[in-house]
Amino acid sequence: MNDPIGDMLTRIRNGQLRGKSTVSSPASKLRGWVLDVLADEGYIRGYEGAEENGHPAFEISLKYYEGTPVIREVKRVSKPGRRVYMSVNDIPVVRQGLGVSIVSTPKGVMSDASARANNVGGEVICTVF
Repeated sequence: MNDPIGDMLTRIRNGQLRGKSTVSSPASKLRGWVLDVLADEGYIRGYEGAEENGHPAFEISLKYYEGTPVIREVKRVSKPGRRVYMSVNDIPVVRQGLGVSIVSTPKGVMSDASARANNVGGEVICTVF
């Protein structure tokens, strides 16, 4: 697998299109940090550690509002073949502040609002609306 974060986001997107309550994804620290931001921002219910074929995995609880998925759109910005780094002033505002950009900074993985509050830039992982 070349893009683990992209794979996890695709699993979430596909699970919501099928109306699943949970999806499974292999576990890693970076995936856990991204899931923490998604949970803090209210896009997923949460996640738990699990085992899948003897390997650590995350069981991600998806969130719906009146039968429609809370996450309408997920876009991967920085990819393994093309990393996208931005200063604090250049971090994109998603849908005029209704969405969130997830940024990997020297102070950890955080939302765009937290990155602006901490006055730190970094690699823009993805945008969620």
